Amino acid sequence: MTAVRKSPFPAATVLGYPRIGPRRELKRALESYWGGRSTDEDLHGVGSGLREESWRRLDALGLGASPSNTFSYYDQVLDTAMLLGAVPKRYRGRSAEDTYFAMARGTDGIAPLRMTKWFDTNYH
Repeated sequence: MTAVRKSPFPAATVLGYPRIGPRRELKRALESYWGGRSTDEDLHGVGSGLREESWRRLDALGLGASPSNTFSYYDQVLDTAMLLGAVPKRYRGRSAEDTYFAMARGTDGIAPLRMTKWFDTNYH
């Protein structure tokens, strides 16, 4: 009888998971932050809670491995630009959150980055 070799890979996983929350919590937190009604700590608290809820749900459903690095406050292409330091000079000199959102949405005096179609989706 031949022994069955166990694979080092999980039996099942997903490549990503919706990040906005079951009741659109991230959208409301972003709008509150952008409107000046909440702080960056409030926003990060909502993001952290959503990530934890997602990981716990996927674990409870029996997923062999939880996805990582799928959460974003705006979009993953913008996240990568920030990670690599690809920030145009006109956006520098602000907090990380203000720089990030200025690149995505613009400010009173600075236009946002140009939007580009990637695989039928809008990215900055």
